[in-house]
Amino acid sequence: MAENIIMPKLGMAMVEGTVIAWKKQTGEPVKKGEGIVDISSEKIEMEVEAPADGVLLSIDVPPGGVVPYGTVLGAIGHPGELVAVASAPVAASGNAQAESAASLAIQKQQGPPTSIETAATSLSLQSRNSIKISPVARKMAEEEGVDYTLLIGTGPQGRITKEDVERAVLSRGHSQAEAAQENSVSDVTTASGQSTVVNTAATASELQPVQTAERIPVTGMRRVIAERMHTSLQQSAQLTINMRADITELLQLKEKLSAEMEARHKLKLSVTDWIARAVVLALLGHKQMNSAFLEDRIERYEAVHLGIAVALEKGLVVPVIRHAEAKTLTELSHEIKSASTKARQNQLAPEEMKGSTFTITNLGGYGVDTFTPVLNPPETGILGIGAARDTPVYIGDEVQRRSLLPLSLTFDHRALDGAPAAAFLAEVRRYLEDPYSMLI
Repeated sequence: MAENIIMPKLGMAMVEGTVIAWKKQTGEPVKKGEGIVDISSEKIEMEVEAPADGVLLSIDVPPGGVVPYGTVLGAIGHPGELVAVASAPVAASGNAQAESAASLAIQKQQGPPTSIETAATSLSLQSRNSIKISPVARKMAEEEGVDYTLLIGTGPQGRITKEDVERAVLSRGHSQAEAAQENSVSDVTTASGQSTVVNTAATASELQPVQTAERIPVTGMRRVIAERMHTSLQQSAQLTINMRADITELLQLKEKLSAEMEARHKLKLSVTDWIARAVVLALLGHKQMNSAFLEDRIERYEAVHLGIAVALEKGLVVPVIRHAEAKTLTELSHEIKSASTKARQNQLAPEEMKGSTFTITNLGGYGVDTFTPVLNPPETGILGIGAARDTPVYIGDEVQRRSLLPLSLTFDHRALDGAPAAAFLAEVRRYLEDPYSMLI
């Protein structure tokens, strides 16, 4: 009997997954445990293995298809073996949905097309009902004709708010105005005095590049990052300020503790660990920064759930260190290293990447000085770390060689003003320049 290939559930919060690419074509042989299809769910990508030996009998969900977990993606069996009809509905986005439905109808010859349409409609309604959206935002979206299923919510746990819908309406208005302007014509007077109507819009051929080297579909993790970063910039008032911290004494203390930390804890403290500790302590004294701007209110948090951005080959993930305020420097270091390792091995559960109240992102390893980090919604702040550099600095009347670390703080100006943001960054710098205070 044929074995079904199932869309797995990647964590408790997963509702649906996306098929990225099939590694085999229909009719090709496969071995049990061999990677057969790449799938993703939000920021997690994984390879689904073949459940049995045989040949790939069918591909029920094409690349780009979006389906609930538990859905049959395809089947493996012996050549010529009949494939059972999938019990779960299949839904894909755009052209993939039509292609998937047609494939099911032709290959399995089960029932009229209307049955597939009914299943797709039922799934669409189910998907809409599962989206978190406030009643006010839902009503406004319906009145304004906004498809809220395409919006990225900035409320708690990704809830779509009234402000999200308002911005979508405003963005649509700008797009329509720009389209009208592009298609407009101008009355131009020539040198001879004759009036000529000229189309001011560029033609499609003029806008097209001469030659396309490669076209890469925006799917999976890249699509989620693109949507979230674009939404972040659209729906907050972001401002970045910069400082430099003298970490000469911190580096000396780090080196002094290195042997003892290795012997007692089998741990090597990194500069990121010290920075995380400084940020946590500073957030406890500046709760304005440990907050979120949500619709008509600002929520401040007692607990510090610290996000640590980790770069991957295909994108970026932000594992969360929960209740970082209750952890020592050593405990913070252990958890940061563990979370980073799990991220690079693609072993993070969705729950481990949600609920952060502040984020740290470090580009120092790439030689970057200052930069402009983009907020991780709905957080109020994100701290960017640059590369520490030896710099001549006046200490009194003497010029000394000191290690200066660039700090770039992006904050949401809707939630707090420049002065309190600068005070928070100065507090982070104070802890970094007095590292012994972080050991108390």
